Amino acid sequence: MHAVRCPVLELRQYTLHPGQRDVLIDLFDRDFVESQEAVGMTILGQFRDLDDPDRFVWLRGFDGMPQRANALESFYGGPVWREHRDAANATMIDSDDVLLLRPASAHGGFPVQTGARPAPGAPALSPASVVLATIWYGREPFDAAFVEFFRQQVLPVLAETGGEPLAYLQSEHAPNTFPALPVRLHEEVFVWFARFADEGHLDRHLKHVQQSERWREGVRPTLSERSARSPQQLRLTPTQRSSLR
Repeated sequence: MHAVRCPVLELRQYTLHPGQRDVLIDLFDRDFVESQEAVGMTILGQFRDLDDPDRFVWLRGFDGMPQRANALESFYGGPVWREHRDAANATMIDSDDVLLLRPASAHGGFPVQTGARPAPGAPALSPASVVLATIWYGREPFDAAFVEFFRQQVLPVLAETGGEPLAYLQSEHAPNTFPALPVRLHEEVFVWFARFADEGHLDRHLKHVQQSERWREGVRPTLSERSARSPQQLRLTPTQRSSLR
């Protein structure tokens, strides 16, 4: 069995000042991708939120919690962040909405990137897809039985209704090894990502899910029973240099 790719991940949602998202994306795609990966992180994807023009969402992964601490210390104590932090921070109202996650099974992590990431300023190699991130909040930890339920019942509905499953993750409760960057502790979440060809395909998927008998009778009751509150759905478009295009 292959090792799980990025056994620790962060899902980061930033609230930005009005009109500043593209400013941050230009800075991020130019200066913060390779510089973070050079110290041991994996930049899995960065996105615009289709439903909130002032939200920037991104994902980064690590080889473990000790490695996370070392990588973050190297980057945030290093020259690239020191040079650009004021410009980056000036775009942000809040950057503390962060979930610490891990793949929910050996097969739950993100796929390995295929093809080269476009260079800064280069034309995109293909049209951007749309990614749907669904965050379920649990009343209690999501156990192995729930993960198997997800694999057997939820993933087939996603595939039947036009989605390409990418990853499914759950809360990582290890102590935050880099306290300078807060994470949302004491929450039980199960997060899955699916990719669609475009916004129209995603909208049709969401409609078909609601009409699916399997979803209504086999999936939704179990999810509702386990949920502490309504799920959050993020409709995301990858930036030009995002790995998840």
